[in-house]
Amino acid sequence: MLSTSFGFSNDLCFCNWDFDFQSGGPSWDVLKGRKDGRVSKASDTINLPAPTFNVSQLIQSFAKRALGVKDLVALSGGHTLGFSHCSSFQNRIRNFSSMHDVDPNMNLQLAEVLRKKCRKPHTDRSAGTFLDSTSSIFDNEYFRQLTQGKGVFGSDQALFIDDNTKSTVEAFAKDQSLFFGEFAASMVKLGNVGVIEKGEVRLKCASVN
Repeated sequence: MLSTSFGFSNDLCFCNWDFDFQSGGPSWDVLKGRKDGRVSKASDTINLPAPTFNVSQLIQSFAKRALGVKDLVALSGGHTLGFSHCSSFQNRIRNFSSMHDVDPNMNLQLAEVLRKKCRKPHTDRSAGTFLDSTSSIFDNEYFRQLTQGKGVFGSDQALFIDDNTKSTVEAFAKDQSLFFGEFAASMVKLGNVGVIEKGEVRLKCASVN
């Protein structure tokens, strides 16, 4: 049952906490009292980092939310439980550039697997892949795969290529406890982004009161 003291946006924070924890991930304190906004715009999704972003674009996007480079890498580790449809990485496995059919930063065995899952012509809109090999377990496998060129998104693999983020990826790949601690700290910071002081507690998620 939805609490009348905080909104659906706060419920989402608790859902993230529960899903990660039940999958073997870390726990953190979820701050209560977050209100819902009175305006929702589908166009706001354009502000989300795209799977084609390079590290400079990612850093800029996170900085707008007062999140640093370590937050960027740690929160990207949430992709350990992620799934993507073919459209988000299709550009990496076919016709990547005039010089390379496949993104040269992608492991060729992974590229072949993805090409079989995402065949041309692309008629199955549900086709896609999990973002790491332990899709139901919250762990640091995502980072280990980045060190092997097995990041599915271009934005993920870029974290291991760019000097601003590579050392953090390597550290998380070697030390799962370190990743868990930084992920939990970054989730607390993320939960404080865009807090609305004069919002409301919606009675129905899809509409304002």
